Amino acid sequence: MARIKMKMNTSETTLNKAFKEFIISKTAEGLKEETIKSYNRHFITVRKYLDLELKFSELSRSDLEMMVVSMRKAGLAQNTISSYVRVMNVFLHWCSGEGYTDLTLPKVKDVETVKETYSDEELERLLRRPAADCSFCEYRSWVIINFLLNSGCRAATVRNIQNRDVSLADSRVIFRHTKNGKIQVIPLCSRMVNVLRGYMAVRGGEAEDYLFCDQYGGMLTHNALRLAIARYNRNRGVNKTGIHLFRHTFARKYLVDCGGNAFTLQKLLGHSTLAMTKRYCAIFDADIAKNFDSVSPLAQLYHPKETIKKKKKAS
Repeated sequence: MARIKMKMNTSETTLNKAFKEFIISKTAEGLKEETIKSYNRHFITVRKYLDLELKFSELSRSDLEMMVVSMRKAGLAQNTISSYVRVMNVFLHWCSGEGYTDLTLPKVKDVETVKETYSDEELERLLRRPAADCSFCEYRSWVIINFLLNSGCRAATVRNIQNRDVSLADSRVIFRHTKNGKIQVIPLCSRMVNVLRGYMAVRGGEAEDYLFCDQYGGMLTHNALRLAIARYNRNRGVNKTGIHLFRHTFARKYLVDCGGNAFTLQKLLGHSTLAMTKRYCAIFDADIAKNFDSVSPLAQLYHPKETIKKKKKAS
């Protein structure tokens, strides 16, 4: 006979206690450290709008809905609230499996927003090669920005690349650390190969050392990378400092300026489905108006066709 697992007094457990158990459970499952940190950050904010010392026996759907209402009154953006609700529902789903509650929150629909990107003028400033006597940190930041515009990858992926992952001979790099956990092989353009060849000669290190390391050769922390890029950008007169903006910029330029297609972009960005890639296509529709005459069927119909002219015989 199958053994029946019983939980006693589950309704007397508080949300706070259950969340600690949830984190232990998800850590044991092998979720990435970034995901666990994200859950913790979300829950820290949620406690401003929901009493986490409530017992499940006291928790009602109204309490959860008032949490969302309070977030709206506090002026949180729609997409920010949507993110908190998603994480809360992941937690509540786990709680349901543990026998704590069957309550869930209705999904909050994301609002489509235009992704901010770097302008071509800003990119020109950022891609200007540093002076030969610059610091290693400045040189590394310049190489990282080149790399982000070559691949469109995430900051966490950049931090985890090792020397062994780069093959200059094959013009490719392997991403072992990705959001969906799948290994990616990404091509390197000839310009990127040359930039990396020079950088790797300076960086040195063993095969398993991190490619974009700190000044002591160790792994860059998320905060160190963020601050380094922010400092580099401001020194170049660029007020935008977001690392993820390079990903949006890569997508826009690939689709609009380079004439790339959504299916290849999906592979390059590592999206599991085409849904997110389609959002990029929709967001940047306005930019497609550029040079539209060259691809407009109507413009082509009105364009006079050249006839074949018979060449005159030489007299």
